[in-house]
Amino acid sequence: MSKQHITSYISQVFGKFANREFSKPIQGIINTGYVKLMGLNMSEFDTPNSYKTLNKLFIREFKTPRKINTKYTLISPVDALISDCGKIEDGYAYQIKGMEYRLNELLGKQYTGYDKMLEGGEFINFYLSPKDYHRYHIPMDLQVLSITHIPGKLYPVNNRYLTKKKNLFIENERVVIKVKDRKDKIHFLVLVGALNVGQMVVSFEENITINIKLHEESYYEYSDLKLKISELFGYFKMGSTIVMLSQKDAIIPDVKEGQNVKFGERIGVLL
Repeated sequence: MSKQHITSYISQVFGKFANREFSKPIQGIINTGYVKLMGLNMSEFDTPNSYKTLNKLFIREFKTPRKINTKYTLISPVDALISDCGKIEDGYAYQIKGMEYRLNELLGKQYTGYDKMLEGGEFINFYLSPKDYHRYHIPMDLQVLSITHIPGKLYPVNNRYLTKKKNLFIENERVVIKVKDRKDKIHFLVLVGALNVGQMVVSFEENITINIKLHEESYYEYSDLKLKISELFGYFKMGSTIVMLSQKDAIIPDVKEGQNVKFGERIGVLL
């Protein structure tokens, strides 16, 4: 059993506070204060006082589901900032310009060699700030092939920290989901943990447990798990990052670094 990193400990302590149900007046002060401090736009959600814990506010659901254009084939899975995007070259992608990471290290030992399959493909990094909607959805019609949980640290993933910490995505705890699209092209959805992210919940795999003292990867395969575009498949508790990696000639993206996107918006097309 490996020693717990300080970032994981801090996240656990914060998680206990965020999960605690205080008296209604105190909880109202906490929730309203957080909304004002972080600048949350609550127009699509219930009032801050209606959430019994801070975590329930973090993982809030829409009052009315967003309508998705049925003609779209590739949508943003989250409300987020595109912190970087571009071509996968020489087995590398980027967390921000000038800070590269090796895909074989990001994906973990279960997916050794897939960096070569992804060569010439596309990567898109979605950064969720603490003020964003924290649920994530399926970006295209797909079939889930496997999932890996890779234990690690929980450094912050905001742009200021990314400029200082090399290989941050590789050191942080993450969940790697391998999928294929309707034409059998391979994609990966990588959920990256961050400071104060006590959990990354994946709705179709209840065995995934985040921020505990593990040092071995856990791996699960699926024979016929098909999900439709826009389906909910989990949530972060607090902000974090999703990295989408796509095989060459699988998608044509239409986003750029620094762009803010909303769940359900068209971000390109599936070929």
